[in-house]
Amino acid sequence: MRTAPYLPVVCVFVAGFLGCQSAAAPPPGPQGPGVGEVGIVTLKPENIALQTELSGRTTVALASDLRPQVSGIIKARTFEEGARVKAGQVLYVIDPAMYRAAFEGAKADLASARATLESAKLKDDRFANLSKIEGVSKQEADDARAAHELATASIAQKQAALEAARINLDYTSIKAPIDGRIGKSSVTVGALVTANQVAPLATIRALDPIYVDLTQSNEARLRLNAQLGAGKLSHGTTTVKLKLSDGSTYPHDGTLEFAEVAVDEATGSVTLRAKFPNPDNTLLPGMYVRAVLDEAVAQTAILAPQQGVTRDPKGNATAMVVGAGDKVEVRTLVADRAIGDRWLVTSGLGAGDKLIVEGLNKIGPGMPVHATEVGKPAVK
Repeated sequence: MRTAPYLPVVCVFVAGFLGCQSAAAPPPGPQGPGVGEVGIVTLKPENIALQTELSGRTTVALASDLRPQVSGIIKARTFEEGARVKAGQVLYVIDPAMYRAAFEGAKADLASARATLESAKLKDDRFANLSKIEGVSKQEADDARAAHELATASIAQKQAALEAARINLDYTSIKAPIDGRIGKSSVTVGALVTANQVAPLATIRALDPIYVDLTQSNEARLRLNAQLGAGKLSHGTTTVKLKLSDGSTYPHDGTLEFAEVAVDEATGSVTLRAKFPNPDNTLLPGMYVRAVLDEAVAQTAILAPQQGVTRDPKGNATAMVVGAGDKVEVRTLVADRAIGDRWLVTSGLGAGDKLIVEGLNKIGPGMPVHATEVGKPAVK
């Protein structure tokens, strides 16, 4: 056949090709699974202050509405709106002419009553002596005694009337009852005001110290109390820090004063009150603020770096750790809250666990890994 002479050549070519392939291939042998390189953080228990941020508004510690206690025409206003005033400082003057006249009339009535008393006393004494020798009838002596007692009672009435007139005269000078900053005046000189009117003439507010009323949900309060009662947490401090509406931090720390003893039915929240020093009047009544409180201390808290915690399709927090035999284990966690760049883990991780934080995209459950502590040099 014609093709026979070509067979040796083909065989030689195929043999040479296979020989080259055999030389390039590695020697056969068993191949084990790959070992992944991962970075870990060994978890340790820590003492950590658990903070909560609550919203609230500032409110004055003391406020006083100025209202007249007598009627009349405003004769003078002695303060500048927005200025600081001192307790006892005269702020408005009501025309005192009518009240001064009433006071002088009450003084004259008292003087007249005292003169009447002196005359009644002398007559009573004289008739009492004459009655003993039957110089006057017993009825006349009794009438003199009654007139004396009536004059004595009249003195007390006139003294009370004089004191009332003096008080009304004093009320014509409207004085500051507290120290503080006074707001705008609602009346001007020449205005007619009436005793105990509804509208205040002005309002004085004491701004240092100042209160901040905060709201906390009742559910959060109950949860915290349950954790404190179970011994998982200990009580925090009463120190309160304040964040202003522009994002800045108020330079003075406050103190938590008390919690309201009732739950607001409309909002389901409890009001907490904190007191802050306000020497520069930075805080004004009605400002919206946020307060940071150290509500409790977790003495054996487990904090997991956030890069080591992911979420499964159901939204559960999960993490990978290096388990027995240096193999990857998957844990389902309960992450209570974020503290800085770490999660506070209340379930699923414990002290000594080796949480994988680097190389997560190269590993899977059950895979053997070679772990290196993050932040420490690798062991060669």
